[in-house]
Amino acid sequence: MELIVVGSGTGVPSLKRGSPGYGVRAGGRLVFLDLGPGVLRAMLRYGLNFSEIDVLCLSHLHPDHVGDLVPFLFATRYALGYTRKEPFHLLAARGFQEFYGHLQKAFGEWVEPRPGLMQLQELDPAGNDAVVLGEVTIKSAPTNHTAGSLAFRVETEGKALVYSGDTDASDSLVKLAQGADLLVLECANPFKVPGHLTPPEAGRLAARAGVPRLVLSHFYPPCDEVDVAALAAAEFPGEIVKAEDGLKVIL
Repeated sequence: MELIVVGSGTGVPSLKRGSPGYGVRAGGRLVFLDLGPGVLRAMLRYGLNFSEIDVLCLSHLHPDHVGDLVPFLFATRYALGYTRKEPFHLLAARGFQEFYGHLQKAFGEWVEPRPGLMQLQELDPAGNDAVVLGEVTIKSAPTNHTAGSLAFRVETEGKALVYSGDTDASDSLVKLAQGADLLVLECANPFKVPGHLTPPEAGRLAARAGVPRLVLSHFYPPCDEVDVAALAAAEFPGEIVKAEDGLKVIL
């Protein structure tokens, strides 16, 4: 299993950090976690192609996490760029179908992949779901951010990675991450903003989950003015990595 950080930032335009997007190579598939604005183009910089996406998991519907969804759906209509023949899966919390309906009203057929190409599955926004696709299992759990916000756990061949999406302190996320090999946590600011984690809070959450490795990501600019890894390390004894665009981690 391999994690590729395509965007380690937020909705704030930055030359250093792109909006959220994370690729996970697992069990012969490419699982993609969130699709912020600019992520489709940035994927190419790190050896990824949008035609490869087998599973697209959306943690929630804030623009910095789904900004490239419309361009993605639009681009699937053109065989000159999109070469995929087999279906891709889109996983999001219940309510996504209504959101997608609004996109269809706004853009019409231009955001409608050819029939059978997109397999949409809505997940329980308040509970736990598991989707099995060949050798890959994807589990979800609610987080403490907005209604319908989900974290995802990707499992294959005895390895597990958990991605928080956006969250505040969350017991359900701690439970989802237990036994995982790597936890990718948002760490938005060094000061408290409700619905998000500070570095010490991220460290405490990872310590509660008992994971050996922690990747901190989803940084607003103030996080580049402090040592977020050191702040988290005061609460977490394991390995800590501060994400950068292009970071690759092998599990």
